Amino acid sequence: MIKILISKCLLGENCKYNGRNNLREYLVNIQDKVEFIPVCPEVMGGLPTPRIPSEIRDEKVYNEIELDVTRNYLEGATKVLEIAKENKVKYAIFKERSPSCGVHNIYDGNFSKKTIKGKGITTRLLEENRIKVYSDEEIEELINNKN
Repeated sequence: MIKILISKCLLGENCKYNGRNNLREYLVNIQDKVEFIPVCPEVMGGLPTPRIPSEIRDEKVYNEIELDVTRNYLEGATKVLEIAKENKVKYAIFKERSPSCGVHNIYDGNFSKKTIKGKGITTRLLEENRIKVYSDEEIEELINNKN
């Protein structure tokens, strides 16, 4: 069975910055076909749930009150990479726009709710290590096109 890293929030775990989740039913429904390895890089990096929203700006991660939390994001990303290597994972499904997990887009760093092209800290590290990362928004399309 294929092993895939996945953002815990996509499976319904309340680890999102606001204490909620980003449940994607279609991912829950395929758990019998793949072995998901749930991760939350932000929590793994020592940040609480809920937490102050953070965004990437000038290659660093700042929360909304301007505290530099880059170290937490790097620590979480490193732990996720270790899990990926231990489990010989080649794929991940992550939450788009997240400063950790964004695949194609992230927020602009100004807390304006605008997005820009870019990748989250964990996505970057995984891709540097030849792990293919998919966005939660493209997986449903991929699944639906196969049916």
